[in-house]
Order: sequence, then structure tokens, then C-alpha cells
Amino acid sequence: MYLNYHITPVIILVLIWSLVWKGLALWKSAQRQEKWWFIVMLVVNSVGILEIVYIFFLSGSKPLSTKEEKPILEKEK
Repeated sequence: MYLNYHITPVIILVLIWSLVWKGLALWKSAQRQEKWWFIVMLVVNSVGILEIVYIFFLSGSKPLSTKEEKPILEKEK
């Protein structure tokens, strides 16, 4: 089997790039409880483009949630 050794590092870099952006975007959509964005980004492979658009343009201005929640590490009084 013939492998082009010039292309292999590029593929590895693209996979790492995509994985980092997908992880950040999935984490952010889960924290914001945006189920449909989470599903779309999990299924669609856009080499990080969709994830970057979501992180920087679509999720910036909306509050985290409408109800007030206590931080996880806060002790109850």
C-alpha cells in the first residue's frame, strides 16, 4: 500500500485542528444547554469552520441560562 508521506502530516494537523475546535464548541453548547447546536456540531464535520462560527459569532451575546443557578462548588448555607 502506497502512502504519500508529504500529505500525512497535513492530515494529522487538520484532524488535530478539527478536534480542538469541535471539543471547545461542543463544551460551550453543552454549557449553554443548546441541544440542537450540540447535535449539529457532533454530526457535521466542517474542519472547524462551523465550530469557530458558533464560538465567536453565535454564542457570544446570549446569557448562559434564563434561570439562576448556584455554582457547583458553592456550599449550601
